[in-house]
Amino acid sequence: MRLVKDIPHERYKIQIFNYNEKYIVKIELGQFEQSFKISETDVSGLGDVENMITDELLSNSLKRFVEMRTDWSNGFNIKNTK
Repeated sequence: MRLVKDIPHERYKIQIFNYNEKYIVKIELGQFEQSFKISETDVSGLGDVENMITDELLSNSLKRFVEMRTDWSNGFNIKNTK
């Protein structure tokens, strides 16, 4: 997997990789990460992929990060009660 772009952001670590004829957008927040795979044939290039990283995508990602943290915390609570 080859890193093709680091996108600066005040909240997230955002990276775009190229692997197996796909672009992979990785968004990290703390210990959690989300990945989105896009076939190279579905876009015209890296610029198209960057344009897909919208404020709406990042806002929705934050909601998923909160849900991920809740799920992970619930798992710890279950672990500690057994």
